[in-house]
Amino acid sequence: MKKYFFTIIIFLTLPIAISFANEIYMIKVDGVINPATAHYMIESITKAEEDNAEAIIIQLDTPGGLMESMRITVKKILSAKVPVIVYVAPAGSRAASAGVFITLAAHIAVMAPTTHMGAAHPVQMGEKKVDKTMMEKILNDTVAYIKSIARKRGRNEIWAEKTVRESVSITEKEALKLHMIDFISNDVDQLLSQIDKREIKLDGKTKVLKTKGIKIKVLPMSFRYRFLDKISNPNIAYILLLLGIYGIFFELSNPGAIFPGVVGGIFLILAFFALQMLPINYAGLALILLGVIFFIAEIKVISHGLLAVGGTISVLIGSVMLIENPTQYLRISWSVILPAVIFTAIFFLFALSMAIRAHRKKPTTGKEGLVGEKGEARTDIMPEGQVFLHGEIWNAISDESIKKGEMVKVVSTEGLKIKVEKLK
Repeated sequence: MKKYFFTIIIFLTLPIAISFANEIYMIKVDGVINPATAHYMIESITKAEEDNAEAIIIQLDTPGGLMESMRITVKKILSAKVPVIVYVAPAGSRAASAGVFITLAAHIAVMAPTTHMGAAHPVQMGEKKVDKTMMEKILNDTVAYIKSIARKRGRNEIWAEKTVRESVSITEKEALKLHMIDFISNDVDQLLSQIDKREIKLDGKTKVLKTKGIKIKVLPMSFRYRFLDKISNPNIAYILLLLGIYGIFFELSNPGAIFPGVVGGIFLILAFFALQMLPINYAGLALILLGVIFFIAEIKVISHGLLAVGGTISVLIGSVMLIENPTQYLRISWSVILPAVIFTAIFFLFALSMAIRAHRKKPTTGKEGLVGEKGEARTDIMPEGQVFLHGEIWNAISDESIKKGEMVKVVSTEGLKIKVEKLK
């Protein structure tokens, strides 16, 4: 009986034991550090804490990103209740600008062969110009911040400062030699082997990592954060803005179409959401909107193309100014700007030509639509009579004598009568 009792107890507790087996969590961050990627890292660390994971690995490859997004990420790493390992990988990756702060903040910093880190000098973002004194304050604040991170993790403060003041970059071998990182690892398996039995201080307590043969659980980025990450790309945000403008213009030009207005409104909201996460220059946005106004004005007021040319130039300059930043990954690419501006000009000029054509087109309904039409005299017209036209009988007048059965052409309308002449 006892044998069966213990068997049942083991059977019931087995799933619980399995569920609490240690795992090491891992996420991959490949791209700009923006609000979406920052919250992805923060939520992943929180989940690792809640699940009592052995540690969490952040595989990092970034050109940098927004200072605010970097700071909230570093804050979470420094206060994490589980060991955070930043692994700059795979080969050819980098931890530049904001990536340097995140790497140095990790409990364990690791780089793969042929990777590099550095160039963390703060850059001005947005339309507001910062004077020399204010820029120096920002620089000193950033230097103090990175030195405090390096000091907390026992890393090289002098070289940490140089990455900010002088924008220096170093290879993985130089980083290891200068005590900026802890290991160089070819892959995750080697990394786990290197950090096994390593002591980590958490909240004043010492934790010994047990990573030999441990199971890795990858936490994928949710659809929400993937979506927000994509639209926060300057090129995508710019395209969404233009598509939104096209949709609203179509709706205003064709009231009741509904679909262009709905789609245009959604695109505009997404564009404004994305742009508020980016260093936007409002003068550039104003120039784009002014260019659209010029295009619309060209349709209403014929200026022989001057307003269209002005609109094209305004949209082009506005597009260049929209996101003004010295770093390439936070600027709109010329390969996107030029086709977009050309397409915008063609789009509005096509709408212009269609409007002019519609104004010049001969009326096809009403009294005006009868002018030039041909019919048959049903009676003698001297000077009044009747004409069969469009399946209807019209009262007609003429300045010449027309006999019954002769073909006639409408030259004008006078009240409810038409004026005709003999068909030559």
